[in-house]
Amino acid sequence: QVQLVESGGGLVQAGDSLRLSCAASGRTFAAGWFRQAPGKEREFVAAIRWTTGSTAYADYAKGRFTISRDIAKNTVYLQMNSLKPDDTAVYYCAAYRDYSPTIVTTARAYDYWGQGTQVTVSS
Repeated sequence: QVQLVESGGGLVQAGDSLRLSCAASGRTFAAGWFRQAPGKEREFVAAIRWTTGSTAYADYAKGRFTISRDIAKNTVYLQMNSLKPDDTAVYYCAAYRDYSPTIVTTARAYDYWGQGTQVTVSS
């Protein structure tokens, strides 16, 4: 069982930046981020393949968010810039173990989940 621990959330103002971190206790095929705001469905944000560094982003995340990983530290990051109030949500780190030809963006396919970290963006 792989454990994922998120950190880096907080309360910021619109236009600010945050960098989320997710430390993994073991290796997986891919790891990424989902978010869920009150009253909304959980949605994909971004993910990265550990071996190749290939990435996938939700349309709304492109241009503002950047996912990366540090192989030596077994840690994946989400750099979020120009934050908006609509970005307010609980952000979950997630990972899946098995090979896939392309990065999976469906939450049900992910095997491991962190507890989430709250990101609140005030206007």
